[in-house]
Amino acid sequence: MNDLDPIAELQDLLKDDLNAMNDMIKKMMTSENTPTIQKISNHIFSAGGKKLRPLLCLATARALDYTEDKHILLAASIEFVHTATLLHDDVVDESSTRRGTKTANILWNNQSSILVGDFLFSRAFQLMVSTDSLEILEVLSETSAVIAESEVLQLSEVGNVSTSTETYMKIIEGKTAALFSAATQTGAMISSSNLEHIENFKCYGKAIGLSFQLIDDYLDYKGSPADMGKSIGDDFNNTKLTFPLISALKKGDSSEKKLIENSLLKEPKDPEDLIKIIRIMEKYKTLEETKTAARKWSSIASKSLQKLPKNDITQLLGKVSEIIVQRSS
Repeated sequence: MNDLDPIAELQDLLKDDLNAMNDMIKKMMTSENTPTIQKISNHIFSAGGKKLRPLLCLATARALDYTEDKHILLAASIEFVHTATLLHDDVVDESSTRRGTKTANILWNNQSSILVGDFLFSRAFQLMVSTDSLEILEVLSETSAVIAESEVLQLSEVGNVSTSTETYMKIIEGKTAALFSAATQTGAMISSSNLEHIENFKCYGKAIGLSFQLIDDYLDYKGSPADMGKSIGDDFNNTKLTFPLISALKKGDSSEKKLIENSLLKEPKDPEDLIKIIRIMEKYKTLEETKTAARKWSSIASKSLQKLPKNDITQLLGKVSEIIVQRSS
């Protein structure tokens, strides 16, 4: 096995499932009556990405020896939910690029992005129903509600310099980790009635999601624009308080806290302020603290696999939990 890229190894191992899922997505995102839907859908799906959430769903099902094909519907549904949230996020954040390409809201308009996101959500629910499992539909519908609720909570905290670490963790648990958790939980549910296996995979997905988002927080200030396909400091420019910045506000002296607060509330943002804030983060090691938190959740993800069947897929899933904290994009 390739120790350097277990995600690529999983993609290769599950390439038939992934191809079937991609075919399903292409079929479901067409609209004879409104060609713009397909144009915008094609644009965001062709932007790339590892499709990690549906990949984890497929992997979970196969790890538990699932031999039917409803996991394809499930994985496609999860990818539709994720893509819909990206379209909505780019409008809310007024983003201009994603993965190095112009966002749909820039190439078309905000209204089209929102409505196509709604269309993809509707397709996701059609696929959920097609799994013929009320329990799975319940999990994914609840997850969709949690994601939306957490996005609203995050929006309400924009510019709030009193945001606590606890509130922020609640936001990312709903905004990011919930869909990872649902992907692995439902992948297990469609394959097995073993409640312990389902719970362990649910825990694995949640921990992977939290680790993934914390590394995103870190990379937003320390990543490479070329690797990420976006500029450094997007969270700062959108007045979002994330883990390293909340920690810097806690640890800084009165003048440093004032600098951060004034910089966040300034419009337009001053690039020089971003440099100063990164220096404060480095002084108090809050970026490294963010990585440490990500490593903690990575370890929890690995431990959740210990009581699951031992096979090539669960071995690779363990390695995925390790490399999440090493990623650069």
